[in-house]
Amino acid sequence: MRLWDGVLWLHLVAMAFFVGGQIVLAAAIVPVLRDRDGGEPLRAVARRFGWGTLVAILVLLATGAALATHERLWGDPTLHAKLALVVVVAALVLWHMARPRNHVLDALIFLGSLAIVWLGVVLAG
Repeated sequence: MRLWDGVLWLHLVAMAFFVGGQIVLAAAIVPVLRDRDGGEPLRAVARRFGWGTLVAILVLLATGAALATHERLWGDPTLHAKLALVVVVAALVLWHMARPRNHVLDALIFLGSLAIVWLGVVLAG
């Protein structure tokens, strides 16, 4: 395996954790735990996922920058769009931390994340 295959693999695993975790939270965990024990189990899961998400984002930033440099993509308009969406989603996540009960933010973060993944697929193609 080449070094860059490993870097791409790390990038994809971090992306799968971040986006896949959102899907699991929305589809299975939130509906089951939302009303249990005043929502404390859900908050505990969300905190744990938040720490994992922080690690995933750090891995995504490091591996994404390395891949963009290696592939000479910094001038690519698709990468610019992807990075702009990353900034928007990061701002939405921060907003969501202040207003965790705002479910519109959940949806916007998820849709933005899916768009980022799509642009990543376009860049890889």
